Amino acid sequence: MTESTKPGNWWDPFPAPRHTADLISREEVLSRLSDPTLLLVDVRRTDFEGGTIRGSLNLAAQSFYYNRGPVYDLCKRAGVKQVAFYCGSSNGRGPRCSGWFADIIAEKGDTEIQSLTLAGGIKGWVKGGEEYTKNVEMFEPEYWTQFN
Repeated sequence: MTESTKPGNWWDPFPAPRHTADLISREEVLSRLSDPTLLLVDVRRTDFEGGTIRGSLNLAAQSFYYNRGPVYDLCKRAGVKQVAFYCGSSNGRGPRCSGWFADIIAEKGDTEIQSLTLAGGIKGWVKGGEEYTKNVEMFEPEYWTQFN
């Protein structure tokens, strides 16, 4: 493969986020899993790989940019006040999507919705131990051994 034919990064066609979202800790998320004002969004492409945090919506990062407006509208109608994005470790896809969501919140001039990134992503969540893993739907313990 020559340099000119190498595939680019999945995010290359999209603008860089203009905003950076604050972090939310796994402890706070755990304490608010039943809180309807907090929406968790798993932006990993492979739906439920190893499991996903209970109640999360799966929206692949690769398609999120085009869906940020409809997600914002749905959150407004549903009374969601905080949207927390995560991926594997929340170092790439999660912060990028939360930044794009923060951008649309700013474009709307909205001060009632906040975009967040789950610190440590789902890997950090699982490392929290049984208190956290019992709140992972379709939890596959053997999948997570590769990250120890």
